[in-house]
Amino acid sequence: MPLGLRGRKKAKCKEAAGLMDAEPRPPAPAPGPGPGPGPARRLVFHAQLAHGSATARVEDFTSIHELYGRIADAYDIARSEILFCTLNTPRIDMGKLLGAQIGLEDFIFAHVKGITKEVNVYKSEDSLGLTITDNGVGFAFIKRIKDGSIIDSVKTICVGDHIESINGENIVGWRHYEVAKKLKELKKEELFTLKLIEPKKAFEIGPRSKAGKTATEKIGTSRGTLRLRSKGPATVEEMPSEAKAKAIEKVDDLLELYMGIRDIELATTMYEAGKDKNNPDEFAVALDETLGDFAFPDEFVFDVWGAIGDAKNGR
Repeated sequence: MPLGLRGRKKAKCKEAAGLMDAEPRPPAPAPGPGPGPGPARRLVFHAQLAHGSATARVEDFTSIHELYGRIADAYDIARSEILFCTLNTPRIDMGKLLGAQIGLEDFIFAHVKGITKEVNVYKSEDSLGLTITDNGVGFAFIKRIKDGSIIDSVKTICVGDHIESINGENIVGWRHYEVAKKLKELKKEELFTLKLIEPKKAFEIGPRSKAGKTATEKIGTSRGTLRLRSKGPATVEEMPSEAKAKAIEKVDDLLELYMGIRDIELATTMYEAGKDKNNPDEFAVALDETLGDFAFPDEFVFDVWGAIGDAKNGR
């Protein structure tokens, strides 16, 4: 039975964070007007630039934007110089990307802009073999390159490269799903141009990474994590259960299969929307209320609802 997603009013993409509204917390005195901007207790993290630097202390942030700002201030660079961050490794490890959660004992490595390059690619097949993600502050970059794909044959394109423009059109500020859609819509049997920016490297330590998926993409080495929200204050939470982590990973796999993106935060939002829904139609309505601009295919919605149900039932 069709789920009828197309007939519903589309929600604004910026409302996607609505499923993760701030949890209530007891009032606490805060200096200055308005509520305190940070988590209930003072948390300090340590960071380095991935290509090499002294260690800096970063604190007093409640969002990815603010975290990047704190790191940029510590090293006297522009926030726009930071492409993405990894946790507990300076390597370009796509399984260790910073998302919406940071383990309370995690060490943050910031990857900054390196060399710029322009690459011409001939689209001989419908699929390019790219998986796209973004850093949450306007930079989309390559998370995975499929073995044997068109992009795999272009050795100057690497995992971690930021896509700055496609055929001369600047895409800074686009979300990852918008970039993936743009690439899919490029005409077959035509040449196109990508302008890319590599993360800065201290030295080359081996061949480019294909970023094969790790068994899980859990973030953090301690039991607690700091959850960063688009709206509301950050909160300290317990690590997700094994069943929840498995369900979120399955949803993330489906995002890559259907849309060419990976996004743990988006997968988490979809899990929260569907975990208590009794049928796919209810789940479709919940998704459309918060993530309508994605225009998810009906088949995808059904598969996500099934994956969440399977994980809840231990399958």
